[in-house]
Amino acid sequence: MALKIFEDCVACGACEPVCPNQAISEGDPLYVIDPEKCTECVGFYDEPQCVPVCPVDCIHPDPGYRETKEELLQKKERLQAS
Repeated sequence: MALKIFEDCVACGACEPVCPNQAISEGDPLYVIDPEKCTECVGFYDEPQCVPVCPVDCIHPDPGYRETKEELLQKKERLQAS
């Protein structure tokens, strides 16, 4: 499932550079994660890279986007082919 940045975000930007899919961008006023690009770092790392760098623990699974590991790997492959 994709990750989502919740309203506790302090817009520090720590999460943006660690995303291998460039799924995180600066929103207004919070950073946002594009669920079409978020693979939870599957295929790159063992765990999402944005979660541990967030100083306010505001990045959590997005219940609106439930995907299996296999689906996330397929998404990663599609994104890398583009």
